[in-house]
Amino acid sequence: MLYIVPSPIGNLQDITLRALEVLKKVDLILAEDTRNSARLLNHYQIIKPLSPYHQHNEHKILHHLADQLLQGKKMALITDAGTPGVSDPAFLLVRECIRLGIGVECLPGATALIPALVDSGLPMNRFVFEGFLPPKKGRQTVLRQLAVEERTMVFYESPLRLVKTMTEMMEYFGEERNCCVSRELTKVFEENRRGSLKAVCAYFKEKGVKGEIVLVVEGAPARRKVTDED
Repeated sequence: MLYIVPSPIGNLQDITLRALEVLKKVDLILAEDTRNSARLLNHYQIIKPLSPYHQHNEHKILHHLADQLLQGKKMALITDAGTPGVSDPAFLLVRECIRLGIGVECLPGATALIPALVDSGLPMNRFVFEGFLPPKKGRQTVLRQLAVEERTMVFYESPLRLVKTMTEMMEYFGEERNCCVSRELTKVFEENRRGSLKAVCAYFKEKGVKGEIVLVVEGAPARRKVTDED
């Protein structure tokens, strides 16, 4: 059995009782960064073998892990923060388990995108999660396509690229499109900065950017539908 276990995005108390129970009973914990995960496990006095599982080795060890699971081992997959598979490694292993008939169970829990969406104050009845924009190839094409997206858009972004990304969004979406930058969610210095792309970008350009970032952007105005009578 493979368990997908969300881990806290900042505050260590944001882990479920069920997640702790699963981590205590499995044979092996797969971790994106074993040093980060060791801090979480030590905090809750969980002593289990840790093995690295990340984007640089997931293809290489995929079949080895699948073989162990087929032999009856119970494994939990955790990442540095949030739910594995949401802009984090998990997809390849989950797909392989499904193909081989190995049980997969994903626990509910922490993820950065939902708190950021709610904090933004932007419409959340319909939204689209875009994760990280392509760093280079295809980036402008994606931005051009999203310029007419009517649903609220949620992005993950590096603090090093935030100002650049917002500057590009102003070019494609317009300077007055509303947005919210959520920084360091659930941590001591949590900040939610709301306003137009122009105003929020100027704020972070002057102040500087640190920490984990979620960017929520208002969708494009609804386009008028053409009818036969027009």
